[in-house]
Amino acid sequence: MSGLLGGVLLSRTVAGFVATEFGWRAMYMIAAPVALATAGAMWASLPSIAPAVNLRYSEVFPSMWRLWRSFRELRRATLTQALLFAGFAAFWAVLPFRLAEPRFGLGADVAGMFGVVAALGLVMAPITGRIADARGPHLVIKLGTIIALSSWVLFAILPSLAGLVVGVVLLGLGLHSALVSNQAIIYALRPEARGRLNTIFMGSMFLGSAIGSAVASAAWQWAGWEAVACIAGLASATAVSLQFVARKS
Repeated sequence: MSGLLGGVLLSRTVAGFVATEFGWRAMYMIAAPVALATAGAMWASLPSIAPAVNLRYSEVFPSMWRLWRSFRELRRATLTQALLFAGFAAFWAVLPFRLAEPRFGLGADVAGMFGVVAALGLVMAPITGRIADARGPHLVIKLGTIIALSSWVLFAILPSLAGLVVGVVLLGLGLHSALVSNQAIIYALRPEARGRLNTIFMGSMFLGSAIGSAVASAAWQWAGWEAVACIAGLASATAVSLQFVARKS
C-alpha cells in the first residue's frame, strides 16, 4: 500500500516537471505506454492463484452487495476511507491553483514537488503500524482520521507555504494510517472473499477521490481555497465521527 500511495504522490512530481517543461499533453503521451508496459509486465510475472470460491462473473456483483449488507465494519471502513480520500484528492486538485495565486506565484513544477513532501507521511506510517500491532487497528483509524482533519484545520488557519508543507505531510500520514488499518479489518471479515471485499473497499475509495476532485474544483471557482478547506474538512470530520459510533458485535 505504501507503493500504491507513493506512486499516487510521486507521479504528481513527475507530472509537474513534464507539464512545466513540455506541456500538460506530454504527460498523457508518456503515461499511456507506461501503463500498457506495466500491464504486460504484470501479466507475465504475477502468479496464477486459484480462487477460494468459484463464482461466475454474473454472480460476483450480487455477492458483493450481500457482503456490503452483511458487515457493518465493511461499511464503516469503506465510507471512512472514501471520505478521507475525497479530502486528499480535493487538496491535489486545487493545489496548482493555490500556488499560482499572487501570494505564492509558483508553477506546476513546485506543486509536483509537494508529492515528495507528502511521501514523508508514508515514511512515518510504520509508527502507526506498531501502534496497530499493540493496540489494535481501531485506535489507529481514529488517530488517522483525526490527523487528516487536523491537516485541514492547519490549511485553513495558516495560509502560508509552511502551512501547506506541514499540512500535506499530516494529510498523507493520516490517510495511509487509516488505509492499512481499515484493510486489516475488512480482510479478517471473510478471508475467502478478500478479493471482493477489496474491490468494494478500493473501488469506493477511488470513487470518493473522483467526487472530491470534482467538488473541490467547483468550490474553488465558487469561493476559493477557504471553501475547499471547509468542504474537505467536513468530509474528514465525518470520517472522525464514524469512528465514535457505537460498535456492535
